[in-house]
Amino acid sequence: MNDIKVMNHAADNIRILAASMVEKAKSGHPGGAMGGADFINVLFSEYLVYDPENPKWTGRDRFFLDPGHMSPMLYAALTLRGLFTIDDLKEFRQWKSITPGHPELDVMHGIENTSGPLGQGHALAAGAAVAEKFLEARLGKTMMQHKIYAYISDGGVQEEISQGVGRIAGHLGLNNLIMFYDSNDIQLSTETNAVMSENTKAKYEAWNWNVMEIDGNDVSQIRQALDAAQSEESRPTLIIGKTVMGKGALKADGSSYEACVKTHGAPLGGDAYTNTINNLGGDPAHPFVVFDDVKALYDNRRKELLKIVAKRKTEESEWRKANAEKAKQMDEWFSGKAPKVDWSKVEQKSGTATRAASAVCLGVLAEQVPNMICASADLSNSDKTDGFLKKTQSMKKGDFSGAFFQAGVSELTMADMCIGMMLHGGVIAACGTFFVFSDYMKPAVRLAALMQTPIKFIWTHDAFRVGEDGPTHEPVEQEAQIRLMEKLQNHSGQDSVRVFRPADADETTVCWKLAMQNMDTPTALILSRQNIESLPEGTDYEQAAKGAYIVSGSDANPDVILVASGSEVSTLVSGSDALRKDGYKVRVVSAPSEGLFRTQSQEYQDSVLPYGVKKFGLTAGLAVTLQGLVGIGPNSKIFGMPSFGFSAPYKVLDEKLGYTGENVYNQVKAFMQQ
Repeated sequence: MNDIKVMNHAADNIRILAASMVEKAKSGHPGGAMGGADFINVLFSEYLVYDPENPKWTGRDRFFLDPGHMSPMLYAALTLRGLFTIDDLKEFRQWKSITPGHPELDVMHGIENTSGPLGQGHALAAGAAVAEKFLEARLGKTMMQHKIYAYISDGGVQEEISQGVGRIAGHLGLNNLIMFYDSNDIQLSTETNAVMSENTKAKYEAWNWNVMEIDGNDVSQIRQALDAAQSEESRPTLIIGKTVMGKGALKADGSSYEACVKTHGAPLGGDAYTNTINNLGGDPAHPFVVFDDVKALYDNRRKELLKIVAKRKTEESEWRKANAEKAKQMDEWFSGKAPKVDWSKVEQKSGTATRAASAVCLGVLAEQVPNMICASADLSNSDKTDGFLKKTQSMKKGDFSGAFFQAGVSELTMADMCIGMMLHGGVIAACGTFFVFSDYMKPAVRLAALMQTPIKFIWTHDAFRVGEDGPTHEPVEQEAQIRLMEKLQNHSGQDSVRVFRPADADETTVCWKLAMQNMDTPTALILSRQNIESLPEGTDYEQAAKGAYIVSGSDANPDVILVASGSEVSTLVSGSDALRKDGYKVRVVSAPSEGLFRTQSQEYQDSVLPYGVKKFGLTAGLAVTLQGLVGIGPNSKIFGMPSFGFSAPYKVLDEKLGYTGENVYNQVKAFMQQ
């Protein structure tokens, strides 16, 4: 073990760098970073296993930061590891900096997850722990012997998602998950005793966690806790570290600035900053420095790691020789490439619900994609993810040979854990629930979009047609919300989320094919509960790959174009027959993905939805859902839901609310006569 004096000096070095980053930027959170410096230093300089020459080595331990506002601590520690430069730290929170205010996914710089929304980071870590167990069951311990470390704060423990993570991780016995809880009794606006008085230790023990309470600023106690955590065989570990907010900070008058709420979310400022840097052994005029003994500490760790990694890689090489097929499979799984699927094996029945069609696709995927995990929030027999489950079994404590993740009633936790599985690498994850409950998942969807994580979201019961459940379960505004995200672009200029709402069973197959081929962004599939009549015979479903396409009436000069997605397309087809009898030239367009449609050439877009032609849209959601396709003005009309739904059988709802071929005929005819 390293000398305690050097270890404390290294932690102070992290404190100096963290406080100085915030001071220079005139923005940030120094207090938590200063309090957590001891743990992060012990972990990175003595315990975390990684390849100093290849940050993407699959055998590495993973570190997930939950409180993104503690980014100065992480950036400073990663600088000691050699993954950031001093100049990078000086650019903290600046334009196009690689050290933004909250860390963003950047494995080459040692950052395993985008963090910021409290609670989600440790859920991602729990998902990564599941992925490691899943892969170990298929590849063996030689290739999967790493640990998943998470760092959480008081805010993360308070966020409701911690309930789901604590329950699931304990239930599954994720002994490869080690979480440090930075319990400093301070949060942004108050001390924690103003908002919580729970026994956190007892709570996690009730969830079957191995829990230890230590002085989180004491090197020896941190080491003892990590040693015990690494040897734990059946439970995840929570290390409750009692730390000091703003450790080492002094006020302008030289008195202690530790354990002060004010250090949480603002620069120390003026003489307080100067006194603090002097107190920690730095030079306020030149604070951005790595001390010589600290550099030597991390240089020595680098040498140790090179030996550890070399030994592991020798073991891996021997494993590869003895397991050639598994090795090839592993390389494919971690390549990030779309899996090979024989879609000819999918046999759909006409006139079925698209959720049932999705189940058929999932059954084929369960058989053909061995590294795929499917999850459901206690709705597998209703969101039809049981199509996947029927071909495998649920994961259980001590047995991760199954590929189905039972999350229980916990939509946000489920989504984040599935995203974490994919951040770990080697797996493809999909998760399902009712579309109305996508509201619970929006923070995770947004995080997946930011990280370009190609998770598959399965949302069923897509409209008011859920029937007797009433307006609490009937999505109205949800499609408009996710379509707004579909219009948002990520850092790479791609649509942040690819959204599909298929019109019938066969279009569902194409949409699932597109979802599995999309390894750049999240994909959402919005599916019906009720049966849907198939589109007209001769429909070229492969055209769905263009996002919107003509399914009926290919007239070169239509009088009116009818546009919809999902269930409403067949309703338009029904109404169009009567319109044609009245002499109108009618075109029907299915638009399962507006975002994908907008990536097509302008020539194609104009050929499907030519400018100047009257357009009528039908949507079971808010009218604004189709506004981007149908437009605004005298040549445009959208029939949508202006209110929450009603409780009644779906066929009654269709009739009463106007979602019938007859009403389409009446609405369009009145529109044409204006």
